[in-house]
Amino acid sequence: MTLNVQFLTMVSMVIGGFYLGIAHDTYERFSSLWKKKQLVTYLFAIVFWLIQACLLFVLLYKVNHGELRIYIFLACLLGFSIYQVFAAKVYRQLLEGIITIITKIARGLFSMFRIVFLHPIFWLIRLLVTLLKMIGQVILSLVSFLLLPFRRLLEVIVRYLRKRIKKTFDKKSLLYSIIEFIYRKLRSLMSFLRR
Repeated sequence: MTLNVQFLTMVSMVIGGFYLGIAHDTYERFSSLWKKKQLVTYLFAIVFWLIQACLLFVLLYKVNHGELRIYIFLACLLGFSIYQVFAAKVYRQLLEGIITIITKIARGLFSMFRIVFLHPIFWLIRLLVTLLKMIGQVILSLVSFLLLPFRRLLEVIVRYLRKRIKKTFDKKSLLYSIIEFIYRKLRSLMSFLRR
């Protein structure tokens, strides 16, 4: 490996370490979304570090065909340390600002979508329901008006049937009383004959 390649490898690994710091802080910021699920937390952590290792190895492969030396790990650690000392605080604030801006934009877009699309749809549905209620009331009024003579006739028929049913039940109760009276008399006569 030439001196030029070694220098390029060192610079690349310092940049890679710096990138690792940024990636780690970004991952930690969003990891609160799945912290409650332990299995998901472990799975995401493993996937995250595997991806970072693959990215660093691809970078190393592009620079020096994937040769690993001890100074490569030290250069990576140096880049991570530089990030932690000089850029971590600034990046975290920048990340929070970007998240806040994206959240506000998303809320604004959702509000716009709600105002432009959802409110008119709900308004049309309410209007349609109101119209259907009005049409239903008009139809019911019309039907009740048209059936008014039949209603009177129906009321007369119901009154007549009530009277007939009442008379029938009254007659049956009278018949039942007569049968019961005869039964008692026969029973008393039978008991008298037995003596």
